[in-house]
Amino acid sequence: MNLIFRRLLLASALSLSLAGTSQAAPLPTVPTTKIIAIGTITPGSTQEAIGAVLPQEVRETVQLHLDGKIEQWNVRNDTLGVVFVLNMTSVEEAKAIFARMPLDRAGLISFEFIPVGPLSPLSLLLAPAGH
Repeated sequence: MNLIFRRLLLASALSLSLAGTSQAAPLPTVPTTKIIAIGTITPGSTQEAIGAVLPQEVRETVQLHLDGKIEQWNVRNDTLGVVFVLNMTSVEEAKAIFARMPLDRAGLISFEFIPVGPLSPLSLLLAPAGH
């Protein structure tokens, strides 16, 4: 089962149990505080093609980290790719920045951008007793 789907189920179950009813109250909207960028190497990409642009990709990635745009960077263990936690609140900004990166410009990687924020079911813990 997809990890994101499992986490959504967990959040829904948490909101149901905290609400104490079979129907959960609508959860508040929360601000986007981070962007998760999941990069996957494009099928058909060769090691030679990736190796040709990788030194510049690494330099630009380090600069994004030093600029405070990339908080965390990780390698994927399930496939060839990376996962970044970005200090951004706009998917459009993240897409624009990553579109300028060497691997993306060369068509060697594709990204999925996921806006995330505080876990909204926790707001149910703040509801007055009896509500």
